[in-house]
Amino acid sequence: MFGKLKYLLLACVFTACGSNPVEEVTGGTVAVLQNPVLPGFHPDPSVVAVGGDYYLVNSTFHYFPGVPVYHSTDLQNWEQLGNVLDRPSQLPLKDATSWLGIYAPTIRYNDGTFYMITTNVGNGGNFMVSATNPAGPWSEPMWLEQQGIDPSLYFEDGTCYMVSNPDGVITLCEIDPATGATLSPSKALWTGTGGRFPEGPHIYKRGGWYYLLISEGGTELAHRLTIARSKNIYGPYEANPANPIFTHCSFAAQESNIQGTGHGDFFQAADGSWWITFLAYRRYGGDFHHLGRETFIAPVSWNADGWPVINDGKPVAERMEVRFPSQPAPVADASRYYDFKEPLGPEWIHIQETVPENYSLEGGVLTLRGTGKGLGWGSERPTALLRRQQAADCLFGTEVSLDGAAEAGLAVYQIFNGYATFTVRKSAAGCQAIVKYQIRGLDKTEAVVPLSVPKAKLEVKAWGDHYEFLLNGKEITRLETSLLSTEVVGGFTGVTIGPMAIEGTAKFSYFNYKEN
Repeated sequence: MFGKLKYLLLACVFTACGSNPVEEVTGGTVAVLQNPVLPGFHPDPSVVAVGGDYYLVNSTFHYFPGVPVYHSTDLQNWEQLGNVLDRPSQLPLKDATSWLGIYAPTIRYNDGTFYMITTNVGNGGNFMVSATNPAGPWSEPMWLEQQGIDPSLYFEDGTCYMVSNPDGVITLCEIDPATGATLSPSKALWTGTGGRFPEGPHIYKRGGWYYLLISEGGTELAHRLTIARSKNIYGPYEANPANPIFTHCSFAAQESNIQGTGHGDFFQAADGSWWITFLAYRRYGGDFHHLGRETFIAPVSWNADGWPVINDGKPVAERMEVRFPSQPAPVADASRYYDFKEPLGPEWIHIQETVPENYSLEGGVLTLRGTGKGLGWGSERPTALLRRQQAADCLFGTEVSLDGAAEAGLAVYQIFNGYATFTVRKSAAGCQAIVKYQIRGLDKTEAVVPLSVPKAKLEVKAWGDHYEFLLNGKEITRLETSLLSTEVVGGFTGVTIGPMAIEGTAKFSYFNYKEN
């Protein structure tokens, strides 16, 4: 699909990988940018530019496969090529919850090879993998000595530098990109401007300066980006007097639906223009967010003193006019009807590693085998096939039929103590449709409806502030989305949805996801 030669020829354009910067230009096309460019659970974005191709990765925490990789040529539309970590040998997730697993990844390109570096919290720490094709396959992990979360790479003149935040200090060392071996002592660079959790460090070079971009304040309302620079990569680094360079925790953005802005990564487009990708979340039903932290982008300029300015210093909106490097294609939503006649796409994920024998796809039927495990605390590798909910207003559903005594249906999952299930149950007592939820220890059966057969059409109609549960087309109950929000149940992810089996064997004839 992508040739190694193409990447070798185009390698020189990406400044953060150690090449010479492209001249900045003022051409391009003015068009409306629609943010977020990756809606729903897509936190901690990192981008690398290789010519006119852009590749983006996100963190995935306790989900398998891990670290989706997306491709774009217009910065607005992003197609998922696959997942970087698609084998259990790359991604051990024993006992992982959405507080653990894969934290913020960084993707970089150097001398014909792509690198992804990240942290597996709870199962090994910092590691990196490499590939000549961003669609994979990616290598087995190279485990790294320097710890701290959110590691990043910077390449220059044959040297590979790694930066992360052990002990809350941004720290740099040299490593061997072929093996991960440490080649120099770790050196502390910066502690930020005094905000809590200085993290997400990235190093870039422009105009003879090394720029160190970090996040501070924690990934909630106080999230912000700060920056420092030095003529020497090892410092000392001077802070930008205008820090923070970007935050929505401000008077100007206090009414914005977009909050929690931070964890950014600069990149330079093929026309020389500068951009930043960053995470933020959108609020629904008050000060709550349930879709997760999402991927946004914004243009970057440079002031007369050589400091970056994001979106001309203004808050970011969901729709705003910007100058693109080229005319972007119309934006398509993520609606999809799955008839289960084709292999599953890379958007489908599981809670922890899969148990392959519990899933089968044959003749347009998805068969799931439950193991008696639900979605709650201590349920190792439950049988659930999930995808991200990417719009607040959408409809998703399936038709499920049970073989023998069983319970299966739909999952609306945020975290191990924040989820809802909509299932059909067949037992000696008969057949029922059941809506239950688990909210921070409150385990409640919300609706029970008798069925004459162990088969039903289950749908969930999602609105910004509530979910409606529909049995064979008729609403039987509702649930406020705020109850599944990060503010209520915690976690670092967002709502995922899809077929699940608790016990016994169940067959699903389709899954429909349609955005309004």
